Amino acid sequence: MALNFKDQVVLITGSTKGIGWATAQLFAQGGAKVLLNGKHSQESLDNRVDELKDKFGIESEGYLFDVSNHDAVKSIYSEIFKSYKRLDVLVNNAGIMNSGLLGMLQKSKLEEMLDVNLKGAIYNLQFASRLMGRSKSGSIINLCSILGTQGSAGQAAYAASKAGLLGLTSSAAKELAPYNIRVNAVAPGMINTEMASKGMTDKTIQKRIEEIGMGRLGEPDEVAQVICFLASPAASYVTGQTIGIDGAWSL
Repeated sequence: MALNFKDQVVLITGSTKGIGWATAQLFAQGGAKVLLNGKHSQESLDNRVDELKDKFGIESEGYLFDVSNHDAVKSIYSEIFKSYKRLDVLVNNAGIMNSGLLGMLQKSKLEEMLDVNLKGAIYNLQFASRLMGRSKSGSIINLCSILGTQGSAGQAAYAASKAGLLGLTSSAAKELAPYNIRVNAVAPGMINTEMASKGMTDKTIQKRIEEIGMGRLGEPDEVAQVICFLASPAASYVTGQTIGIDGAWSL
């Protein structure tokens, strides 16, 4: 899908690998100024920035921060305003998955998931909407999960954090529509990423594949294509929606 994002400023959280990295490359291909985010390694972040610049010839910058740290998020948006004076697209992609039966899940793991998956998305949406409100234009895409609508044994806490994003998406879309800021979500199923298969045996993965109507895992680029569509003028009248990307797993 060829979309034109020339000169638009796009921030993608959790964008050094997986769906975030695939999405960053598609936006870069469309000419956007792509702002990357990572949490653990400045070197990895810098390498990804260099890759985008070398491959697509676009302007790119990396911001090392934890999305669950409110003060850090606030500081980054101040930097973005100073450097670019605007933000056109936010992709709330950063997330973690800690699996565990309800009776066995550690309190620290539960709080970490809620902090990153839900609170982190809210923090970024808050500051992004303020910046987008200055130009009365913008698009925000939240990365939910099909588990947020369907649930899964052993992943109740993760599913709860993603279900929270569905409510956030609907509410923010209603609140921000008068400012021409659109808020949508995608809900991927089993995607071929490191996070999706974390802690799973080959046997478990194969069992999941057998449950998918299309008989295969999805690829990060297939999610990225939908994200870019939602951010584009082609979706200019689409807001408050959640699009499932799961190969008929949830049907």
